[in-house]
Amino acid sequence: MKATVDWTGNASFKATSGSGHSVQLDGPPDHGGENLGPRPMEMLLMGLGGCSAFDVMSILKKSRQDVTACHAELEAERADAVPAVFTRIHLHFVVTGNSLKDNLVKRAVGLSAEKYCSASIMLEKAGVEISHSYEVHQAS
Repeated sequence: MKATVDWTGNASFKATSGSGHSVQLDGPPDHGGENLGPRPMEMLLMGLGGCSAFDVMSILKKSRQDVTACHAELEAERADAVPAVFTRIHLHFVVTGNSLKDNLVKRAVGLSAEKYCSASIMLEKAGVEISHSYEVHQAS
């Protein structure tokens, strides 16, 4: 896996993935940024959410669950001192579908956390406390 990051002025950077997708990153205004894109640590948090949501959906599809929506809410705390690393992250999944089985959603979230989500497991090994929760909604 590869990526490039190119400075585009002030506190702004263009990050490009090895697969050719780009995203504009920017720092906060008090550090010279212009709010042109997410902060790098926000991207890390979004990447964790995407990694885990991908796993949850993949597992639920293999379990033949009729999912109509999967929403992941992430909340992170960071250290007060530099480096301001993540200290705690909570992922909350809201899974909506037709006749979803609670135990299968619980299993999917657990498997992502414990076995499949590389980002989550890597951050836990670095000392970040990561917790997960979920709720199941019936599609209307």
